[in-house]
Amino acid sequence: LETTSVANLLKEAMPKLDKANASMVEVMNMELEKAGQDTLKKIEALKSLSGIWYEIGYPSIAGSYAENIAELAKTESSWSIAGTTYAICVKNSKDEKTKDFCSKRAVKSFENAISLAPNAIEPRINLAICYVDNPDKDNPMQGILMLRDLNTQYPKNVSVLNQLGKLALQTNQTDKALERLEQAIKLDPTNKNTICLLADAYQQAGDQTKADEYHKKCVN
Repeated sequence: LETTSVANLLKEAMPKLDKANASMVEVMNMELEKAGQDTLKKIEALKSLSGIWYEIGYPSIAGSYAENIAELAKTESSWSIAGTTYAICVKNSKDEKTKDFCSKRAVKSFENAISLAPNAIEPRINLAICYVDNPDKDNPMQGILMLRDLNTQYPKNVSVLNQLGKLALQTNQTDKALERLEQAIKLDPTNKNTICLLADAYQQAGDQTKADEYHKKCVN
C-alpha cells in the first residue's frame, strides 16, 4: 500500500504555488485536457507538466507525470526518466510519506525499464541505488548485494565501480573505496565522477597531496 497518492501531493502543493506558477500549471492542465486521445499531444503536455513541477521543487509530482508518459510511450528510456525523477525525490524529501511513495514508484519504474531492456545496465544500477538510498527493513543489504552482483557480471563497468566506491566511503571503508575508484580511473581517466570521488577518498585517507591533485581536476 502506498503511504500517500498523487492526488494528495497535488492537494498539498497547489496552495503553496505563487500566482505565476499556479497559472502556468493551470494552462498546462488545460493543454492536457485538450489533447484528448492524441497520444503525441498528450505526451507533450505531460512533459510540460513534469518539467514545471520539477523546476518548482516537486520531483514527486514531476515523477508522476513522467510515469504517465512512460505508460504511454512504453520505452526503457521513458521508464528510466520516471525512475530517475522519483529517485531525486527520495534523496531530497524530508517527509517520510513522500519519500516512501517516491521510493516504491522509483523501484517500479526501473523494474519496468529492465523488463523492456534486460541487457541495459544503467536501469539495473539505478534500481540497486534505490534500495541503497531507501533500504528495505527486511533486507537492508539488498542494494549493496545487487551492486556487487553487477560488479561480478561487469567488472569493467565504471558506473558500478563508482557506486561501490561511494558506498565504501560512506561506511569509512577507505581502502576498499580507493581500490574500487583506482580501478575505475584506469578504465576511464576522464570520468568526472570518479575524479571527484577520488578527491574525497584521498582526503579521507589523509593523503593531502593526492586529494589536492584530484580536487583540482574535479573543479576544473
